[in-house]
Amino acid sequence: MKMNVLKGALATTIILSLVAFTNAIEKKKVNIKESTIHWEGEKLTGSHEGTINLKEGFFLMENDELVGGEFIADMTTIDVTDLEGKSKNDLMGHLKSDDFFGVENYETAKFVIKTVAKKGDTYGISGDLTIKGKTNPIAFDLKMDGNTASTNLSVDRTKYNVRYGSNSFFDNLGDKAIYDEFKLAINLKF
Repeated sequence: MKMNVLKGALATTIILSLVAFTNAIEKKKVNIKESTIHWEGEKLTGSHEGTINLKEGFFLMENDELVGGEFIADMTTIDVTDLEGKSKNDLMGHLKSDDFFGVENYETAKFVIKTVAKKGDTYGISGDLTIKGKTNPIAFDLKMDGNTASTNLSVDRTKYNVRYGSNSFFDNLGDKAIYDEFKLAINLKF
């Protein structure tokens, strides 16, 4: 009987010790109203820029260190900010069409963090980006400061079957060619 009590006490002590030293992972939701995604696409004769709204997202934190996360962009909100009137509406319509992001069939784009490496005051992030139903790995640096995270990255649109105007797939485009990579400037509040 004495031995069973000691075994029980030892087991309880081990379990309590493990619980005390186990780090809880905290899910920090991104404030989608205060977060921004700016895009820029370039062609031989100039560039265009605009915004995309974040639909939802969160970071996973352990001891105030980033360990994961997931983000969904609402592709139906693609906006053009460098044009006005008919030109703006025409470009927005084209970007939403199947030539580009096909938002009727692919309303969202998704990024899932797979690995995180602390690099001084930034994090090296790698994960899976899904656009237009195609998923590819991507890596970039993310700066976190308090409740803000920011990054600038380039995405090769042709990996996501967004080939319109690409010299990689079409010949003789001349000054109508659109560069394969587009840039994103992302600022997230949580």
